[in-house]
Amino acid sequence: MSREIIAILRGVTPAEAVEIATTLIETGIDRIEVPLNSPQPFDSIGKMLDAVGDRAQIGAGTVLDVPSVERLADMGAHMVVSPDTNASVIVATKQAGMLSYPGIMTPSECFAALQAGADGLKLFPASLLGIGGLKAIGAVLPKGTKTYAVGGVGPDDFADWRAAGVTGFGIGSALYAPGMSAQDVGARAAQMVAAYDGAK
Repeated sequence: MSREIIAILRGVTPAEAVEIATTLIETGIDRIEVPLNSPQPFDSIGKMLDAVGDRAQIGAGTVLDVPSVERLADMGAHMVVSPDTNASVIVATKQAGMLSYPGIMTPSECFAALQAGADGLKLFPASLLGIGGLKAIGAVLPKGTKTYAVGGVGPDDFADWRAAGVTGFGIGSALYAPGMSAQDVGARAAQMVAAYDGAK
């Protein structure tokens, strides 16, 4: 079962990328992004695609421009995640056959993202939008719109967000921080998976 959890490995290095990705997949999280403000992000993404690209959705986060999208497409990446709603990035992502998850905060951004072809909406920062904000925006979104809470959300919050209608979560520092071992990441991932499964 593929859970609607995207692991955000901000700060991961190419040397540790494959071991951490493998650990996440074995623990039950098979959607992984490396933000482009990490050290040598394209190298990490490339290594993960080669090693586990057939078992997971691997892509980049903090994608802000079309050239980055094109480079990811050339590598065979699966998804593009952004902190903002940039129609040109969304369109380029979809034209390249990748999944698009742009960041949104307002109803206007939601509809602009959907009109550009986004596969899901990244509610960012979710801690500021809040569950009340999700409910209010969700009332006007097209039925079936996928939403992901990202930023300040952890396993203790999963049940409340799921009850409010969120599709899934993007988890960063609560799952991985620079310097953590793959074993540490695996332990945190196991907690995430248990909380996610228990919140359904």
